[in-house]
Amino acid sequence: MPTPPPRDVLDFHDHTESEVETRAELDRHLATGSLAHLAVLGLALDEDPPDLSGVELTRTLFLGCRFASADVAADLIRRGASVVPALRELPYPTHPARLYTAEDVCAGFPEHGFDGMYDTVVYRHFRANGGAVPQVREALAQRLHDHGIDNALAYDTHAWLAGHGAASVVGVMGGHAVARGSEPYRLAATLGRELARRDRLVVTGGGPGVMEAANLGAYLATRPEADLAEAIDTLATAPDFMDHGPFTEAALAVREKFTPDPAAHWALRGGLSVPTWLYGHEPANLFAGRVAKYFSNAIREDQILRLCRGGLVFAPGRAGTVQEVFQAATKTFYGTDGPSGAYIFLDRTFWTETLPVQTLLAPLFAQSPHGDLTHTIHLTDDVHHAVEILTA
Repeated sequence: MPTPPPRDVLDFHDHTESEVETRAELDRHLATGSLAHLAVLGLALDEDPPDLSGVELTRTLFLGCRFASADVAADLIRRGASVVPALRELPYPTHPARLYTAEDVCAGFPEHGFDGMYDTVVYRHFRANGGAVPQVREALAQRLHDHGIDNALAYDTHAWLAGHGAASVVGVMGGHAVARGSEPYRLAATLGRELARRDRLVVTGGGPGVMEAANLGAYLATRPEADLAEAIDTLATAPDFMDHGPFTEAALAVREKFTPDPAAHWALRGGLSVPTWLYGHEPANLFAGRVAKYFSNAIREDQILRLCRGGLVFAPGRAGTVQEVFQAATKTFYGTDGPSGAYIFLDRTFWTETLPVQTLLAPLFAQSPHGDLTHTIHLTDDVHHAVEILTA
């Protein structure tokens, strides 16, 4: 992962006071003579090493930091700190200090092509080390990485939620195989654009197809509608995500030509995607403003559905989309994360005949301990109608 910018230049500044995530924050605490009860996360303390001698270290945690020598780490431990060092010889950070960006994910592509970009290198490492069932060392490294993503996700969404409320976050689910340039792709892109323009944070699973389209729409939310149509036409020259190189090249060409307003909030520069290396054979979706990529698909799915309290849009999809429908339904039925927003099923015929999940969902929601929730279920063929429901 490329060196992250200082936290100070990112969009959000509120975070847990017990966490130290920039060198500037560390230096401010060092000036007081104490790091007691603080967690120092992912800092490169081997570069311009700070003076840690004489500093109070009661219950201090150094997680994923690099030190000038093993003696430094040993001294910290002797004085009361806990040190969990960064694991070496891995293609990914064991404690990322922030969420990924599209530039991070495709780093290396211009020089080395699809095989040499960060996302591909990490996926191949994941596959070579046991995939979803790694050995202990790799499993620990992956869990540390995913914990860092958890922490960064909470940080990067905190100010948005504080200013807009939980009901402003809308998830868009649907088939990864929907081809660029197709009518369903264009509809999903329009949906993403209109939601972002209505001050909604668009969240997807980070894959191609419907997910890419929704993030693309949010990416171009501040630009004219004609730019979105032109961008889709460019992407349609490489419609198949299995054609990895051209698929990625087309996305980068669109990013280069259609640059969002840098002053706009990242929700209006693509929203959020939450992908997983479990499905790393799918090329990265490069249109999200922030990318919370996980090794664990279970954690990733739960994070998506926990965040999307402003409603969920289900475009036609297969097993993965149906799984998300009923995983979300469990949360809604029990009120696990609080009140849910609307469930929008785009394409009436698909959701009533091809995969009639509404037939199962309505009786379930009617028996929720929180009352009859069948009013939250909506079927429509019109994305503008869907946006009206979600933003009413």
